[in-house]
Amino acid sequence: MTDFSNIDYLNNGNEKQILAFEVLTQNKILFYLSEFEPVLVGTIPINIDIENSDLDIICYWKNKTSFTEKLKTIFGNKNDFEIRETLIDNEETIIANFKIDNFEIEVFGQNIPTMNQNGYKHMLIEYKILKTKDENFRLEIIKLKQNGYKTEPAFAFLLGLKGNPYVELLHYDCAF
Repeated sequence: MTDFSNIDYLNNGNEKQILAFEVLTQNKILFYLSEFEPVLVGTIPINIDIENSDLDIICYWKNKTSFTEKLKTIFGNKNDFEIRETLIDNEETIIANFKIDNFEIEVFGQNIPTMNQNGYKHMLIEYKILKTKDENFRLEIIKLKQNGYKTEPAFAFLLGLKGNPYVELLHYDCAF
């Protein structure tokens, strides 16, 4: 199984994955975030991205203020930089968005270890599902996404899951 805690796998991937690797390494994005245990999640790592897919980086902060200040210091001068605070699943969340070299980047931070965050869990489950399905399944996910579906609802639709797709996917057993 791919080790998603290290982005080296991207350098052996498709064209977009290689470009993502270059942007992340040349701009030292994960290096600057290293104290927050950053992990790249989402669709690009598992090859179900579409044209406008962004680079989603999840982080684990212990001090919300220092995390916010670090994001502003490191990325505040980047194109289209925005930062906001919100509640997601009743968890305080800091989200920063900006652009570097034609990539939209989202840094998502919670006071939850990255490997325990839903973004990471969803990606792992989706990766395992993709490994058990054929190429047509992957292409159908991409087609649904191109037609406006978010990733988890696209998986839930093709798998016939009922209810909240974000919750149901966490409970999906893909026989691994």
